[in-house]
Amino acid sequence: MTRTIARQIAVRICYSADFLKEDPDILLNDFFSPDHYSSLSDSDAVYNESPDDIQMEYITNLLRNVYLHAEEIDDRIASFSEKRKLERIPRTALAVLRCAVCELLYFEDIPASVTINEAVEIAKTFDSPETVAFINGLLGSVYRSLSELP
Repeated sequence: MTRTIARQIAVRICYSADFLKEDPDILLNDFFSPDHYSSLSDSDAVYNESPDDIQMEYITNLLRNVYLHAEEIDDRIASFSEKRKLERIPRTALAVLRCAVCELLYFEDIPASVTINEAVEIAKTFDSPETVAFINGLLGSVYRSLSELP
């Protein structure tokens, strides 16, 4: 499994965690139970392969950080979302943004260009071109603001 697919899975779990308001550790345990995970491959090819230890660690770390730093991540998104209030951003787009902003803030080993590009590609599978452009612009603004820090 590639990091790209692991990232797609993390975004989907992030969406579910937000929608269900559930702790990601509980959600991860349920999501990756053998019966549940194997049943998903019938509806989506993303689930054809189970994550290996490295990808599972990435998914777990990403979701825990999104959960632990939710307020800071949402504040960053809101501060660069001039035309849309946080509650007006589609939930799928918000899941993509939360995961990507988390990577930009807390995953120094992932280049920002990779994070932004992959977020845009994932968003294309869920959202309208306008929303995809919004995500791209917002992530670019977040990245530039981080580059300006001393």
